[in-house]
Amino acid sequence: MQIFALNKKPLMKNKKLLIIAVSALLFIAGCKKDNPDDNNGNTGTTGTTGTTGTTGTTGTTGTTSSYAITETFEAGSKAAYADGNVTLYTGVWDFNDALIGNLATDVKDGIWSARVRTGFIAMNFDIIGLTQINIKHAKYGADATSTWQLLMSKDGGTTYTQVGTDINETNTTLVTDSFKIVTTTKVRFKILKAGTTRINIDDITFKGTGDPGLSLGVPDTQGPDTASTQNNAAARGVTIGTDAPPTTGDNSNLLLGNPSGAVSTVAMMDNYLMDQGYYVESYNSTKGEPNWVSWHLDASNRGGTDRLDNFAAFSGLPAAWYAVQSTSYSGSGFDRGHNCPSADRTSSTNANSATFLMTNMIPQAPQNNQQTWANLENYLRDQVAAGFEVYIIMGSYGSGGTGSLGAATSIKNQGHINVPSNVWKVAVLIPVGNNDVSRISASTRIIAVNTPNIQTINSDWTQYITTVKTIETATGYTLLSALPTDVQAALKAKVDAGH
Repeated sequence: MQIFALNKKPLMKNKKLLIIAVSALLFIAGCKKDNPDDNNGNTGTTGTTGTTGTTGTTGTTGTTSSYAITETFEAGSKAAYADGNVTLYTGVWDFNDALIGNLATDVKDGIWSARVRTGFIAMNFDIIGLTQINIKHAKYGADATSTWQLLMSKDGGTTYTQVGTDINETNTTLVTDSFKIVTTTKVRFKILKAGTTRINIDDITFKGTGDPGLSLGVPDTQGPDTASTQNNAAARGVTIGTDAPPTTGDNSNLLLGNPSGAVSTVAMMDNYLMDQGYYVESYNSTKGEPNWVSWHLDASNRGGTDRLDNFAAFSGLPAAWYAVQSTSYSGSGFDRGHNCPSADRTSSTNANSATFLMTNMIPQAPQNNQQTWANLENYLRDQVAAGFEVYIIMGSYGSGGTGSLGAATSIKNQGHINVPSNVWKVAVLIPVGNNDVSRISASTRIIAVNTPNIQTINSDWTQYITTVKTIETATGYTLLSALPTDVQAALKAKVDAGH
């Protein structure tokens, strides 16, 4: 393996460029893990028919696409130096004695840049096929000269070795250092600062060939899904606006059936039907979480409302039931994992606020929530943008997951909140139209995913594709019960291709 630093050069004041096309073939979003085989420039194989196609050209090697992916630090926030993870465009990064700053004294190309004091910023994910990494950097404000190092890990962050030599930070404007990387393995990087003065890092560009193995784009889980210590928010209900799906018929949240036969009666405290307007759920009072949540997603559910992050207890629970609070997950090592995602309900503040009720949450392993599940959610929203509408049911079952602090079966007050062992989702995709039940047939696309609620989960959700029937066996529910029997049987046996 050969690794060395290339020449340093000053920068022109160009606007941010997140993905640069560097081959004749267009490489879109780094070949997302949720679309692992796009036939757009991955290495072909020797053809057998003498024609150009998915099998390549006779007697030649297919073209390998190149990528150039830039982390700009524009999509994410971290205002304090305390150690913590931040979800950015390229993935989750660890900021230790570092933050994302936008002061006049922060040197930046755009609005934000990373500011590192006596600590580091490090990737919590790997990249494949890398040949070069470029890093823009400068001194922060009037701080004195200092040094920093680029470190690389080939074993998932267990050990690191230095790339090139120490970088002396003497620059008052951004300059670029380029490092050539020659390796065939997955790698991740850390920028390690020495001394107490501060530096700014911006526009880290990864260049390589093939599929980088990244799922680009900021997932729905940015913000404090991670349960930080704070004051309890006041309990609240749901304000249902005109943008809520209809209660019956096309686009209604429960059109495809009530999986557990949930009923809105206190006697059904562990299978209690709650219609929250923007989604419908079966709530389990003993477990302090939903059994399942069902909703419809189309373009009308997506608008310009920002993510509110206004976690709160639900005021509409029967008085005798334990109400999970906005801080109940604090210190548990588990995220407040949405069932109906925030980004699926941005048509109004009422819609987005409804998704932040704690009755819509489960204790979810951060890796599961922030990567695997976020990638699946983003994929389904991509399908909506491509002209589909989606009926979605998400749920969890079992007891015992593994969060950032280790394994647990429950959290908070003698087990009031169950930690599920598995998290599942079923999505039925149909082209936008009317008379939805009649348009769902044996050939309709259905995605069923069942993931373990653990930290060591693969970020590629397609690794956990299963059948609806398997989920029914695990949960005891009857899914898709509103469809004709023959259609149900066909769909429940299908295994989706994942792309």
